[in-house]
Amino acid sequence: MKKGIYIVSTPIGNIKDISERAREVLENADIIACEDTRVTKKLLDLLNIPGSGKKLLTFHDHNEDKKASEIIELAETEEHIIAQVSDAGSPLISDPGYRLAHLCREKNIDFSVVPGCCAIICALQMSGLPTNRFMFAGFIPNRDKARLDLFTELKDIKTTLVFYETAPRLLKTLEAAQKIFPSRQMAVAREMTKIYEECKNATAEELIAYFSQNPPKGEIVFMVAPPEDTKENNIDIKSVLRQKMLSMPLKGAVKQAVEEYGLNKNEVYRLALELKNEQL
Repeated sequence: MKKGIYIVSTPIGNIKDISERAREVLENADIIACEDTRVTKKLLDLLNIPGSGKKLLTFHDHNEDKKASEIIELAETEEHIIAQVSDAGSPLISDPGYRLAHLCREKNIDFSVVPGCCAIICALQMSGLPTNRFMFAGFIPNRDKARLDLFTELKDIKTTLVFYETAPRLLKTLEAAQKIFPSRQMAVAREMTKIYEECKNATAEELIAYFSQNPPKGEIVFMVAPPEDTKENNIDIKSVLRQKMLSMPLKGAVKQAVEEYGLNKNEVYRLALELKNEQL
């Protein structure tokens, strides 16, 4: 087998998803750079690949800069088969590996990518949401304001939005999504390829109700359908608000307009405040 660096995708749950090429690289590698050596040792055991004679290096977010340089030095000797893996799935996709690939390009060192499982692709395939265009935005921020800011920044992009999220934060994320994407279809996929694999499609409100009764576990991919060509483009929102504000309070007018026309609540509220200030 040719010496050099191989960026290797590994199963995200079902061990049978390992590719023949990935197995071959892992069998022949004398050095494996991995996020957690314990996880990779378990993978090798499940694949019946002997670990003796292989050097396992820790290679994660906190030491990637240093370790990437070390791996490049090893590769320059042209004496090693080096595999880089993450704990599960495709390296570089919100996992370590970017710095290594970047350095290889910078130093004109050839490397190979061994494709395989990727949670965001599996989740998209199961979601039933549009897949002709999608944007992967990584992990959703932990803080409330940062989460809302991210959703607001992306809300008008005409593509399916894809995020990683953790189970304990899912309800907070859905509550934020309800504010920014009130009428859009969404999907929550979890435990892809595993025994308890699940993909739920609904609005944010419906997903909140479901996961409040069924607390989620496992790793999660959260997806939001692209904005439709909504009625917002065909109506005069200010005229609608003026009419409604003649017979009801501002908040009631906003709520009714949002529900009737599938509009963004924050934007409608802003317009309603402008109208109110004009009347003062």
